[in-house]
Amino acid sequence: MTTRTLYLISCAAPPARRLHIPIQAAQQAGWDVCAILSPSAYRWASEDAEGEVEALEALTGHPVRHQYKLPSQADLLPEPDALLVAPLTSNTVNKWAAGISDTLALGLITEGIGLRLPIVALPHWNKAQDAHPAVAHSVATLRAAGVTVLLGDEGFVPHRPRHGNLDAYPWQAAIDALPTLS
Repeated sequence: MTTRTLYLISCAAPPARRLHIPIQAAQQAGWDVCAILSPSAYRWASEDAEGEVEALEALTGHPVRHQYKLPSQADLLPEPDALLVAPLTSNTVNKWAAGISDTLALGLITEGIGLRLPIVALPHWNKAQDAHPAVAHSVATLRAAGVTVLLGDEGFVPHRPRHGNLDAYPWQAAIDALPTLS
């Protein structure tokens, strides 16, 4: 089996505190995983007293990226063969669908569409956020662009505000939706 590279791009939502779950599952499926965090998700991880960033780096064998590098700096990560955006927040889905790339995470997923990379997105937001008309429009835009957005019965089902269940977050559905390795 050939190892291919998966970028796990995570936003600041509660499941981002459990990134070891999808990393280990993807590694077991043969992926070399690189973690890229939104600036807020990185702040959560870097302020963690238990060394969450360091733990992710040890688990993946790659640095955790969260901001653009300077043009003079070498790329520290291998090129991706696929992208997994999880957890995807309502803020990021709307920026992504609008083509905004003001962070490394957004830049990679916006560019990923143009590069025709396989992209799987697993949202995490509540029913109130889901009710905003921009969210449905953004999801439809991304799906039309070829992104697999796992929202609804095939993936994440929005919960009542402040009633999310981290144990129910469907990480495995996202791993299963990735392209198979050959």
